[in-house]
Amino acid sequence: MSYTALYRKFRPAEFEDVKGQEHIITTLKNQIQANRIGHAYLFCGTRGTGKTTVAKIFAKAVNCENPVYGSPCGECAMCRSIAAGTSMNVIEIDAASNNGVDNIREIREEVAYRPTEGKYKVYIIDEVHMLSIGAFNALLKTLEEPPEYVIFILATTEVHKIPITILSRCQHYDFKRISIETITDRMKELMQEEKVEVEEKALRYIAKAADGSMRDALSLLDQCIAFYLGQTLTYDHVLEVLGAVDTDVFSKLLRNIISRDVPKVLDTVEDLVMQGRELTQLSADFTWYLRNLLLVKTSDHIEDVLDVSTENMIQLQEEAQMLETDMLLRYIRIFSELSGQLKYAVQKRVLLEVALIKLCTPAMETSSDTLLDRIRALEEKVEQGTAGGVQERIVYVKEEGQMSGAESQSKPELPNAVPEDVQEVVKNFRPIANEASGMLRTYLKRARLSLAGDNRLMIVMPDAIGADVVGREDSRRELESLIENRIGKKVEIEVRHVEEGRRFEDSFVDIEKKINMEIIVED
Repeated sequence: MSYTALYRKFRPAEFEDVKGQEHIITTLKNQIQANRIGHAYLFCGTRGTGKTTVAKIFAKAVNCENPVYGSPCGECAMCRSIAAGTSMNVIEIDAASNNGVDNIREIREEVAYRPTEGKYKVYIIDEVHMLSIGAFNALLKTLEEPPEYVIFILATTEVHKIPITILSRCQHYDFKRISIETITDRMKELMQEEKVEVEEKALRYIAKAADGSMRDALSLLDQCIAFYLGQTLTYDHVLEVLGAVDTDVFSKLLRNIISRDVPKVLDTVEDLVMQGRELTQLSADFTWYLRNLLLVKTSDHIEDVLDVSTENMIQLQEEAQMLETDMLLRYIRIFSELSGQLKYAVQKRVLLEVALIKLCTPAMETSSDTLLDRIRALEEKVEQGTAGGVQERIVYVKEEGQMSGAESQSKPELPNAVPEDVQEVVKNFRPIANEASGMLRTYLKRARLSLAGDNRLMIVMPDAIGADVVGREDSRRELESLIENRIGKKVEIEVRHVEEGRRFEDSFVDIEKKINMEIIVED
C-alpha cells in the first residue's frame, strides 16, 4: 500500500479529535443535539485550521443514524460511506476551478431532488471567495431559501472578498490559528503512535514555523522525518531541513551589529549561505528575535509570554540592556521591509547584506527614526578620536621629558571679554566654528548668534537636538577654548534653541547680521 501523508492519515474523524477550535465544535454539537441545524454556514480562517475537516464531520453528524452527543458514531453505513467519499449526500465543490454561473446553476437544479438515503444533502464549497460575481448572484436565492433537506457549508481563507449579501445569509464561524502548545501536543501524540523518536524542542520549532496551521505542521514534520528516516529527529536536524538558524547565531549577529563590525556581520552571512540556509526564513526569524528583544526591553515579567528557554531569556535580557528602544524599532522596520522584498527578489543575499550594513551604519538612512542612532554613531567616533588624541599627546610629552615642566606651568588667567571683544568673536565665528571637531562643526553650521549679556555669547540652534549637542559641557569647553585662542579673551557660551512653531526673529536678535551689515561712511 502506498504511503499516506501524516496530515491525511490523522485527519480528525470526530469532533473530539479537532484541536484548537473548541468554541466552534461546542456550538455545532449543541445545534445537532437540539435539532437547531441551520441551512447555511460560513467557515472562515487561515489555512490548515480545520475548516474542511469540520465541514465533513458536520456532514456525517447530521446524517448519522446513531449520533453520540452530537458527534458522528463512525460505525453506521452513512458514516462509513461519507468517510470513504462514496456518499451521494455530501457534495464537495472546489470554487477555484468551478467558479462560473453554470456550475452554480447545476447546484440549483440538483437541490430539487431529495437525498436517496440519510436526512440531508450537504454542499461543501471550498475557497468560495473564488466564485465570480455572476455565480454569487446565482447562489443568492438558493442560499436564502433552500429546501429543508439541504445544508450549504462555505469555506474561505479570504472572507473580505465575499459579498455582504452572501454573508448575511450564513452563520459565520471564525477558525482561530492553533496555538504552539496545542500543535506540539498533537504532534507528540502522533509520533508516539507512529513510534518515531523526536525531541520536544524540535516539535516546538516546527509548531512555531507552522504559524497556527496544523496541516502545515504535519507536512513539515513529515518532511523532517523523511530526511532523517530511522533516526531520532533532533532540533538541529529540523533547523537543517527547514533551512533555519539557531538563536545563538542571531545573538552573535546582533552583537556584531551593535559593535558596528561590518566585516564580522558579512562573515556570518557568508557562513549561513554556505550552510544552505534559506534567507527569507532567516529574515523572518531574525525579525521575530528582535521582537522578543523589544518585549523584554519594554515590559516587566515577560517570561510567561515569550516562548523561550531560561538560557535564552537570560541572553535576551543581557542584549536588551545593550540597545535603546528606538534602535530596536529601526532594526525591526528595516527587517520587516526586507522580508517583503525577499519573497520576489533574485539577489536575496545582496538585499540581506545591504539591510545589515544599514543597521551597522545609520548614516546611510535619512528617515526620522534613524536620527538618534546616527548621533550615537557620531558620538562614538568623536569619543574614540578624542581619547586617542589625548593619549598621543601624553605619550609625546613623556618622551620629550617635559611632563614635570608642563605640570608646573599653570595656564594664565585671561581677562573677561567686553562687548567689543564679543563683536570680534561674532565677526570671526564661522572660521572659529570650522576649527571645531567633526560633529560639533556640523551642528555649528546651522547656529545663529545673539547676545546673552556683557561678556556672554548666545548660540541659538534651530531645534532641541542641536541645542543638546552644542550645549553639552565638553562641546562648550571646546568652543570657548577655540575663542580664547583666537581673541585672547574669555567668552562664556550660552546655548538656546528656537521653540517649535516660532521663528528665530520672534525671540532673539541676530547680532551676527547686525554687525556684518554695519556701513561706515567717510566724509
